Amino acid sequence: MLIARIASSVVQRQVKYVTPVAVPAARGELAEVYTQVADEMGLVVPPVQLHSVSPRLAAAYWALMREPMLPTDTVDRTVKEAVATVVSVANICPYCVDMHSVGMYDLSTEHDAEALVADRVEELDDARVRAVAAWARTAALPDDPGFESAPFAEADRPELVGVLVSLHYLTRMVNVFLSSFLLPPGMGPTARRRFKRGVSRMLRPTLRDPRVPGRSLPLLPHAPLPADAAWAKGNPVIAAAVARAYAAFDDAGQRVLSAEVRDLVNRRLDTWRGEETGLSRQWCEQLIAGLGPADQAAGRLALLTAMASYQVDAEVVEEFRVWHPGDTAVVEAAAWASCAAARRVGGWHQPGGSARPPGGQLSSEHIAW
Repeated sequence: MLIARIASSVVQRQVKYVTPVAVPAARGELAEVYTQVADEMGLVVPPVQLHSVSPRLAAAYWALMREPMLPTDTVDRTVKEAVATVVSVANICPYCVDMHSVGMYDLSTEHDAEALVADRVEELDDARVRAVAAWARTAALPDDPGFESAPFAEADRPELVGVLVSLHYLTRMVNVFLSSFLLPPGMGPTARRRFKRGVSRMLRPTLRDPRVPGRSLPLLPHAPLPADAAWAKGNPVIAAAVARAYAAFDDAGQRVLSAEVRDLVNRRLDTWRGEETGLSRQWCEQLIAGLGPADQAAGRLALLTAMASYQVDAEVVEEFRVWHPGDTAVVEAAAWASCAAARRVGGWHQPGGSARPPGGQLSSEHIAW
């Protein structure tokens, strides 16, 4: 009950720009998503609720996150939560850092959890977790010298790259739509650790109970697996979840963003090698300068979400709303952009471990699942 009250308070105080659908008010597809999430995580977590204005995207996010993260076919939850924490640190998402480091308190040790939070992967005591966390820390930097050395078996690829992709998606969405803290603000280091210890004990069943693969699949229609998600082929359930989620995000982008805006974002991502854009938004303004006013607003939101999500602010969102009113449009635009960036990261981790070259084009072929 305490966790549920905390989560309810977080949703009410921290979701920005959109009004989530309350749990009792959910119907149809969204109600089924909420039911699954509450059953498996103990509550309908804020990241799911921020998607609720677009039920299909709530289902897509749940499938993209659940199937790689929660069932433990070949990789245990400790390693997965370490990957999630590291990606959250890399993407400057304090909310997600708190969320996943709390899990590490129960699954591992307080020392290793806080080493991840402090971005000191090399200090982890658990050598197995240390190796995978180090891989995840540079997994969106394909030109890094250590990038090619994947410290896991090929059978582990779908789960670990799946967690990587889902967190690169989630951190962008959280940076846009949730406030930057999960734990109560103003806590000192000692109080934060004490609070995390308490919450981690309450979360133990959601972290350790077994999960049956594939529960989320009926929420979304069948879709072919794109070639840039060939990393998922070794696990049919994860492959199906990724294919269906990607298709839902693609559909959302086509509904709310013009072909010109989508093409602009994709062309910029084609040359992206994980580098940060810096504090200035001038790069974004230069890219959208040739677009009309409506597409400039949409392009600004989409580009910043994909490449510098922590820079999306009320001005960016409100300008987008002038041309695209309603909560659904802003969530769908940001979700498409977040997925586009996450897909690029996943595409660098295909079987064989080689990253595609800068500016290279992925095949448009699809693999049926």
